Amino acid sequence: MHNFNQVLRATVLGAALLGPGLGSQAALAADYVIDREGAHASINFKIQHLGYSWLTGRFNDFNGTFSYDPDDVAASEVAVEIVTGSVDSNHAERDKHLRGEDFLNVAKYPQARFVSTEIRDIEDDGSAFDVVGEFTLNGVTRPVTMEVEKVGAGEDPWGGYRVGFAGKAELPLKEFGIDFDLGPAAQVVELELHVEGVRQ
Repeated sequence: MHNFNQVLRATVLGAALLGPGLGSQAALAADYVIDREGAHASINFKIQHLGYSWLTGRFNDFNGTFSYDPDDVAASEVAVEIVTGSVDSNHAERDKHLRGEDFLNVAKYPQARFVSTEIRDIEDDGSAFDVVGEFTLNGVTRPVTMEVEKVGAGEDPWGGYRVGFAGKAELPLKEFGIDFDLGPAAQVVELELHVEGVRQ
């Protein structure tokens, strides 16, 4: 995670040095760390199994940061890194298969990453918007759009300030080089994020 955080800090610093425009807007946004340690964040997924039922699961190990300015949502940024080997579908043998070459190939690609490139389609009150970014999975990077809804914001009991969001995106597996056949109804995995960030 050290290199990931270095890259993120460099991105924010670079934006601040750009001067007028997007860089100066990003510099005004507050920085947040996703509160994974307090278990106030989760990354979940679901996919149909043979078209008969839903298989659900989550990733237990991830990290990330974001910048957010409620007065200028378009200047916000987000970066999340997922440890793919932490996949948990509540079934040990299935998780072993998911970690293998048919799916996540964690031995070769131990991380998945999402880095935003644009915030758009913002509701007038800033309560919902789309986060467009690059998602890297199984060694393949593709553009992904995440629909995001602001859950709430305010002071916490420990003197800090928090803001929370819920987001969802669809990942066509074949576009990420995952071709294992679970039936025609199981071509897309639905990713769902619940994020509570602590202002730094």
